[in-house]
Amino acid sequence: MGHGTLKIHSKNILPIIKKWLYTSKDIFLRELVSNSCDAMSKARILRDRGKITCTDEEFRVDITTDASAHTIEFKDSGVGMTQDEVEEYIACLAFSGAEEFVKKYQEEGEQGQIIGHFGLGFYSSFMVSDQVTIDTLSWVEGAQPALWKCDGSPDYSVELGKRIERGTTVTLYLTEEDRDFLKEGTLRSILLKHCRFLSFPIFLNGKRINDKEPLWVKPASECSREEYLDFYRLLYPSEPSPVFWVHLNVDYPFCLQGILYFPKITRRVEAVSSSVHLYCGRVFVSDRCEGFLPDYLTILRGVIDSRDIPLNVSRSSVQMDKKVQQLGGYISKKVSNKLLSLLRTDREAFIKMWPDIEVIVKLGVLQDPKFLERVQHCLIWQMDQQWMTLDEYLERNKEKTKGKIFYSHGDRRHAHLLEMYREQGMEVLHSSSHLDGPLMNTLESHLKGVKFQRVDGENDLILDKQREKVVLDDLGKTMSAHIVECISAHLKGKDVEVEARSFVSDHVPATILIDEGSRRMRDFLAFSGAEGHTDIGKKKFVVNTNNALIQSIYQLHKKNHEFVKMIVTQLYEIYLLLQGESSREEVDGMMRGSVEVLTLFAHSLEQTSS
Repeated sequence: MGHGTLKIHSKNILPIIKKWLYTSKDIFLRELVSNSCDAMSKARILRDRGKITCTDEEFRVDITTDASAHTIEFKDSGVGMTQDEVEEYIACLAFSGAEEFVKKYQEEGEQGQIIGHFGLGFYSSFMVSDQVTIDTLSWVEGAQPALWKCDGSPDYSVELGKRIERGTTVTLYLTEEDRDFLKEGTLRSILLKHCRFLSFPIFLNGKRINDKEPLWVKPASECSREEYLDFYRLLYPSEPSPVFWVHLNVDYPFCLQGILYFPKITRRVEAVSSSVHLYCGRVFVSDRCEGFLPDYLTILRGVIDSRDIPLNVSRSSVQMDKKVQQLGGYISKKVSNKLLSLLRTDREAFIKMWPDIEVIVKLGVLQDPKFLERVQHCLIWQMDQQWMTLDEYLERNKEKTKGKIFYSHGDRRHAHLLEMYREQGMEVLHSSSHLDGPLMNTLESHLKGVKFQRVDGENDLILDKQREKVVLDDLGKTMSAHIVECISAHLKGKDVEVEARSFVSDHVPATILIDEGSRRMRDFLAFSGAEGHTDIGKKKFVVNTNNALIQSIYQLHKKNHEFVKMIVTQLYEIYLLLQGESSREEVDGMMRGSVEVLTLFAHSLEQTSS
């Protein structure tokens, strides 16, 4: 059995770096500016250790274009390099001078100042250049400037340089096809995207690029509401103001800073899957954070800055691992804590923002058991003109409902039933979201002894049992039984069960009651995209024995059978429509029936008047 060492040839790897390592050519700007900032971070560390003398005002990156020479120049006032260091750091692919420097000057807090890791960023310059030169002078006393030249091939030259001040100048000689990068507007746009928040001043042709401090590095206690809103407008200038925000700042088990905003829900916002900007040491990495944000939080806006998030070698995307998954859980916890805090400290503001956060919160409850555990107490529901949590509803109605929560889905659809609930002193919550069906299933399995019941489900609350028609006639039948026979006879062919009861209100002629479990299963299948699952079994058409219309129908059904059949059919189809259970054919039939009934009524009046 033999052993060997892998051999990597620069003539093979350079084309890979130039063409396939980075997804976009404009990355070269980010990488070269990051290298300059690293060099200045090293100089500042050396100054703080008393090894060199310099001021903060000296630290800056100057980017200069020359249209006639087709060049872009990057000049910094960092530590510079000796010729030996050029040979070691530049001529040796994938060797990171940043890591070696940190090891040499290891001190708490210093590693976080260095951006680079892999030592490949410099070579992104060859994606757009025919030739690259480095003119550099080291901080080391007595060092000579070194000038490195390379045309992108494995061959390079090193000679005496021209710099007279500490630092480095990198010059790119752009290829013919990449000379659009000489346009100041193009460069400015790219620099604002990638380098807007770097800690050292960056100048493009003498104009400052990064004049905004990242708000996320400030303690939350020192940030005003206007600062948060201004920062949001800076990131998303065309969007409406956010609903609220969460300021992130943690040192353990990973270092992370950032600000996450709940956007105001609009069609435009809903169309964007993720717009959280990921930064590594203030350097923009990506605006696609689906990998570590839970699905229900990908609609959030804002910034996350962490050096602990593992990136791929080109620093353009996240590499998923256990730490990244922990990060998503931490962010979810911070969001839930903020929601609870808002409800407890400013209930009115929480209620006002609820329409904009409801979908996100409910999706979180459905997708994440830990999120459910934390936010279940801040789910709020409307009842008439007030809002309440489930805890508050159960406490207020514990003697009446015994753990059952009554709700309506559309006040207009259930108006006739809500009137009877109010007469009984029963409180009914209003459900408006298409997520509420699955949400109720989840809450029922989580909250012991709690059951949701829609007002059109079967229950005795709308009945007045003391006025039930239970007296037997000569045939041994009750009035209710006779009414059932009458109504049923006119609804033959309909998949419906008829029942005659006494309602608490005489004004309501009838209603359709639907089994809660069957209806909820049907709605869930429809929500899941399943086709052909619209059947909820036999509906129950309950008529009110104390209502004048029902009594008139019973009195007329033997005298004018066809007319009564039209009225009964019309009444049934009206309540089907009211419940949202009508098919297209049933709606068409109801419209035709309405015209027929009105026509007969008009003819009757005409004959009477004549």
